[in-house]
Amino acid sequence: MATAQQEKVYPIFIEEEMKDSYIDYSMSVIVSRALPDVRDGLKPVHRRVLFGMRELNLGPNAPYKKSARIVGEVLGKYHPHGDAAVYETLVRMAQDFSLRYPLVDGQGNFGSIDGDAPAAMRYTEARLAPIAEEVLRDLDKDTVDFVPNFDESLREPSVLPSLLPNLLVNGASGIAVGMATNIPPHNLREVVEALLHLIDRPSATVEELMQFIQGPDFPTGAIIVGSEGIREAYTTGRGRIIVRARASIETQRGGRESIVISEIPYQVNKTTLIEAIAELVRTRKVEGISDVRDESDREGLRIVLELRREAPAKQILEYLYRHTQMQSTFGVIMLALVDGVPRVLDLRQLLQHFLEFRHEVVVRRTKFELDKAEKRAHVLEGLKIALDNLDAVIALIRRSRDPESAAAGLMKQFRLSEIQAQAILDMRLQRLTSLERKKIEEEYRQILKKIAYLKSLLASKARRMQLIKEELAELRDRYGDRRRTEVVQSAAEFSIEEMVAEEAMVVVVSQRGFAKRMPGSAFTREMAAAWPSIVPEGADDAPAQFLTTGTQGHLLCFTSGGRCYSLKVVDIPVGGKLAQGKLLRHLLGVGKQEHVVGCVAPQDSDQKQSIVLVTAHGQVKRVAVAAFAGLRRSGAVAVSLRQGDELLAAHLCQGNEHLFLLTAQGRVLRFPVAGVREMGRGATGVRGISLGTDDVVVSSFLATGEPQVLMVTERGYARVLKGKEIRPMNRATKGVSAMKTSPRTGQVRAGGCIREQTDLIVVRGEENHVLWRTAAELKQQGRLIDLKGEERVQGVSVLSLPRGVA
Repeated sequence: MATAQQEKVYPIFIEEEMKDSYIDYSMSVIVSRALPDVRDGLKPVHRRVLFGMRELNLGPNAPYKKSARIVGEVLGKYHPHGDAAVYETLVRMAQDFSLRYPLVDGQGNFGSIDGDAPAAMRYTEARLAPIAEEVLRDLDKDTVDFVPNFDESLREPSVLPSLLPNLLVNGASGIAVGMATNIPPHNLREVVEALLHLIDRPSATVEELMQFIQGPDFPTGAIIVGSEGIREAYTTGRGRIIVRARASIETQRGGRESIVISEIPYQVNKTTLIEAIAELVRTRKVEGISDVRDESDREGLRIVLELRREAPAKQILEYLYRHTQMQSTFGVIMLALVDGVPRVLDLRQLLQHFLEFRHEVVVRRTKFELDKAEKRAHVLEGLKIALDNLDAVIALIRRSRDPESAAAGLMKQFRLSEIQAQAILDMRLQRLTSLERKKIEEEYRQILKKIAYLKSLLASKARRMQLIKEELAELRDRYGDRRRTEVVQSAAEFSIEEMVAEEAMVVVVSQRGFAKRMPGSAFTREMAAAWPSIVPEGADDAPAQFLTTGTQGHLLCFTSGGRCYSLKVVDIPVGGKLAQGKLLRHLLGVGKQEHVVGCVAPQDSDQKQSIVLVTAHGQVKRVAVAAFAGLRRSGAVAVSLRQGDELLAAHLCQGNEHLFLLTAQGRVLRFPVAGVREMGRGATGVRGISLGTDDVVVSSFLATGEPQVLMVTERGYARVLKGKEIRPMNRATKGVSAMKTSPRTGQVRAGGCIREQTDLIVVRGEENHVLWRTAAELKQQGRLIDLKGEERVQGVSVLSLPRGVA
């Protein structure tokens, strides 16, 4: 007995056994569990769930059935790997935030983007989604091979005859042994367009196909930053794609701003993201966020980050992108099974393998339909013979002893096959009516046409490819939708300004160079008059300009040294009526030796705009707005100044205005600005006014029609002149004497253009002395502001309120 047992013991090396067993296990995981097939884009468990639901007749129009019933069907017949695996697969195929085009229509709690687990399978219900029918289409037409199930009691498809290019449109992810796949989802319309192009041009390159497929299209939307990762993934099968959340900066009541996140990167847990942001706020790693709220509902995702007053929204958003999952990297590995072998494929290979599979499906389907049609035609031919010889057939059947002898007699007398003879015997008497006979003849004609068409398909590959094109185009038109994920070609093109909600803004610039912005809807006359009277160092301040623009606009700011800087509106802090704002030279990076003399808000859509620059020594220059496009942060020279001269003002010009120049000795010159030709940025300009000894230009403005001209002296005296009192003259002349100056009044300090009676006049003296008047309250001549002792006027502004201000 012992000898017999010893004979059954075989010595083996453990290294070889481990190697062989591990290889078998690895291949089982790779082929049977972890990797999708390049043809239908499905893993075995996904394929079995869809097939099991079809076997249960759970079509899109069928009543929902308990998920537990579906799991039991799949588990007991096709996939004996545990109910949890089957249910998780069913759940994922029903989640619209996991699949770009869900294949299962679920009813009940199937989880959420917050990471909430789905309800137990006994509570949820499901059926196939309409698009899943395109995956199972023609399954019963011998289009694919069927293989035995795990216990060989049933048969299951080895692959589904999918018309849907599922591997690309829904993507796939899985970890096998020593390899992994991570294919992102894509837009169906784009993928089909690429397939149609590849059919027409089989030699098309990946670059050509990328003209149709912009990049991944995630179900959660968001923004892909940079196209290099996409190009690398499509050409090599591997790449890294940077995905950013879509956020906007909105202005709330009271002038506060908030960051609103409406889309997050694919596979990012919303709750985890919110907790990470809250942790940064709690640990003071990010300043300026006062509240974090999740306002998501059935309408969509909405995370609101409420900011403190004057908090830098742009900088906070950039910090969150760098330090949270608001920006994530999707590592693309386009690995799939090709003839049972795992291969990394580029975009063209993925599409080509799908087209080859579709061609095989069409050929097998055509052969199946042809065989079926020929069999039916054969039967119809027998019926036609019987109808043509009806009396003889009836007589033969009546004298036959049994059905077998009747069939034999029919076959012998009319040369019919056994199938035809049986069909005649099975024919009901109602088929003998003239109407039914016509139906048989019509059906026979139609079946002959179908046979001819199917044979032509089998005879011509071009016709088969044309049929594939038509079916794909129909799929595109039925299920195609708009792209959800935006692709910006480079990180440089991804600007925070583009995410800021477009809103009308009023930028307020003070006489001392502070700036703030306010929502146009919230700007009122009272707010305009409520500029703080106390600012740092105890000096007074007052508004100098009200600029109407939008949140996505920009300002061109000019300094006394003749340089121009571009400032984005979103970089200007939001401020209410009590806010001071921020020094423009700090926002622009201008040194203390210069100060900002004026800002303009050009409209990008207006190509005719130009800028008129005026210097203290009377030089005038006109420059096209386009000349200041693409300025660097360090700015650029706007006008070359002569020794001792400085830039005084900058005005936005349409070309049909008159330029008014006011001098310290009370002279005014008016001439058409069209007489000054446009020059380049480096030019010095032309002489605008001939100045007397010790005279300088103190103010300038552009106007049309006959506006009123305000002149204010150092000691607070003012004079208002009607435009017709200052006749137009030639450039480079002395102008007219409009106001006499004396030691008592002092020289003219500033002035402005009054267009309407509602315009605001702001005169700023020393010692926190600010006077507000409307144009209607002005006298034509006299003392405007009472100054004490040696106090002097420091600034004068004539402000036209933005449209819509009450």
